[in-house]
Amino acid sequence: MDDAHLKEEGTASELLFKGNFLHAKRDTVRLPDGKSATREYIVHPGAVVVVPLLDDGRVAMVRQYRYPIERVMTEFPAGKLDDGEDPLYCGQRELLEETGYSAREWAHAGAMHLAVAYSTEIIHIYFARGLTLGNQQLDHEEFVEVCTATPEQLQAWCRDGTVSDAKTLTCTLWLQNVLSGAWTLDWQSDATAAASR
Repeated sequence: MDDAHLKEEGTASELLFKGNFLHAKRDTVRLPDGKSATREYIVHPGAVVVVPLLDDGRVAMVRQYRYPIERVMTEFPAGKLDDGEDPLYCGQRELLEETGYSAREWAHAGAMHLAVAYSTEIIHIYFARGLTLGNQQLDHEEFVEVCTATPEQLQAWCRDGTVSDAKTLTCTLWLQNVLSGAWTLDWQSDATAAASR
């Protein structure tokens, strides 16, 4: 489709804040009708979320306190990309760090843009199976509890508000469709996936 009639063109950019992790910018844009407007947004390095499938049909999840919303959240393990980091490697690293699990097979499901109106953040979705449990490797400032759920429990948590994290809600949709056979995944062994990086 030709989207030229919808596109905005940046004409100026101002860095409002440069943090260790996030940056805030204000850009001036030319609108499709030729007028100008401003766009304020967060520059995010990107992230990965992992749906870890246990052999008994449950999924592994994490619970952690999220300071901006002042509550403990139940989520799929995830983390931000380091500069230049391959998303699969990030997923493998985050799964091990947060849960202690490593996986025999990996599948890239897709990607999602978390907050398109005000952030550049993209989250890559991976599924992992053939899990082996080791030890969590948390950073010194991380406090993360591992839990498990059946797909039915997870869906109930999404319905009743126990799970309200956007990436976990999206991954639950993916999980439901993968388990029903409606959506397929291209599984690769850990060694094959590593070699393709």
